[in-house]
Amino acid sequence: MYEKTFPNKRFKHTLEFLNKHISTSESILDLGVENPFSKIMKEDGYKVKNTTGEDLDLDQSVFSKEKQDVVTAFEIFEHLLNPYTILSEIKSDKLLISIPMRLWFSPAYRSKTDMWDRHYHEFEDWQLDWLLEKAGWKIIDRQKWTNPVKKIGIRPLLRYFTNRYYIVYAEKLKD
Repeated sequence: MYEKTFPNKRFKHTLEFLNKHISTSESILDLGVENPFSKIMKEDGYKVKNTTGEDLDLDQSVFSKEKQDVVTAFEIFEHLLNPYTILSEIKSDKLLISIPMRLWFSPAYRSKTDMWDRHYHEFEDWQLDWLLEKAGWKIIDRQKWTNPVKKIGIRPLLRYFTNRYYIVYAEKLKD
């Protein structure tokens, strides 16, 4: 997935946001298999355990087996058919989630070669906020940023001032 490009800007913003809200003494369950960013979190001192590649739409047992202090989901929820169920099953009290935002000038991403690398959802910020609130999470902080590309054209120009990524820190509402 990262053979030709490495999302340095996204990783930088994500790590700064994580450092702002989560202490390295807290344990993290990172949704998705180990990836370059989970390695960056470990290098920064975080105790990170990744899921093992199970289809989270069908199997949420990881949440009853693993009780970590924090769940992170970086660029995961857009691939899921039913993110509400997953958000409802999380037992941790803290959640950091980031998504690529829906762009009005670009269709949803779909890899032609990798069935797992497709976006079922591309959210607008208010949609993710609503989903989190409905699943019992209170949003504490949020941030957006752009993702310009070094290409010529209308869409590359629009990427200079249209937010592409959205990250949220939320805490579980007490019953």
